[in-house]
Order: sequence, then structure tokens, then C-alpha cells
Amino acid sequence: MPIEQRVVGGGQKIGAGKIGGGAAKEAPAPEPEPEKKKSKKKLFLILGAVVVVAGAAAYVFLGMGGGDAEAAEPEPEPGAVVAVEPISLNLAQGHYLRLGFSLQMTVEAGGHGDPDPGKAVDAAIALFSGRTVAEVSDPATRESLKQEFLHQVEELYHGEVMDVYLTNYVTQ
Repeated sequence: MPIEQRVVGGGQKIGAGKIGGGAAKEAPAPEPEPEKKKSKKKLFLILGAVVVVAGAAAYVFLGMGGGDAEAAEPEPEPGAVVAVEPISLNLAQGHYLRLGFSLQMTVEAGGHGDPDPGKAVDAAIALFSGRTVAEVSDPATRESLKQEFLHQVEELYHGEVMDVYLTNYVTQ
């Protein structure tokens, strides 16, 4: 009785080694592992290059172009203080606010002479008029109104004013 040998794996068919079974056909041995390693290496190299380029772009944008631009700009030096005559503003319910303020100019603004305070007075009238006494008397609200007024004045005078000081603030 003939003995049957079976080979598992190795690319041979079962029964190909039988006696009188004919010649075994050898399939070409695939080498997928080296190809996969090469493709993974290429993938890691490409991803690494993308990460390096993205990091460099972030450094240029945040480090050199965007983030430090404001920090690199020097703080303006205080110049002359321009006092503005106090004005009376109508509040809600027949009350009024007596408001006086001064504008802290920058040194750069000094060459332009004294600024016209009319723009600042107009902004103060628009901002403070019509509010209630309780609203303008509250310290937190008063500070937020002052900051809003400063922001408006900085825009009106194109950055030549760096602060506003309230010199007269009386409600009735």
C-alpha cells in the first residue's frame, strides 16, 4: 500500500508529492513583507516631512509673523495731558451727569499741537447720555463705560490718545 505524504504550507498542493502523482508545480514565492516594509517606510517618511513642514509653517506664522508682532511693538510713551472742560449730560428721568475728563496723549502726537477735543466731547455725549443714574453711578458700569469711551477716543484720534482720565463725575 502506498504511503501518502501531505505537506501543509510551503506553497505545495496537497497530494502533489504522491507516488505517481506527477510533478509539483511551484508557485512563485510572493515576497509581500519586504514590499510592505518599504511602503510603510515611505509612508512614515512622507508623514514626517508633512509634520516638519506644518511645524515650520506654524513657527513662522505664530513666532515671527503673527504672535510676536504686537509684543515687538513698543509701548507708546506718554506725552502731554490735555484737559477738556466739564460738560453736563442729560440722563434718563430728568437727571444729569457732570463729566470732565483729560486725554493722555502720546509723545508722537506732540508734534501735531493740541488736539481738537470736540471729537472726544461728541463721543462722550453719545456714550453717556440717556443712561440711568443707577447705571452711571455703579463703579463696575462706570469702569466699563470709561473703557468703551477710551476705545472710541483711541479710534477717533488714530492712536494718538493712550488713556482717558475722568476729572469730574457728578450725578444729580
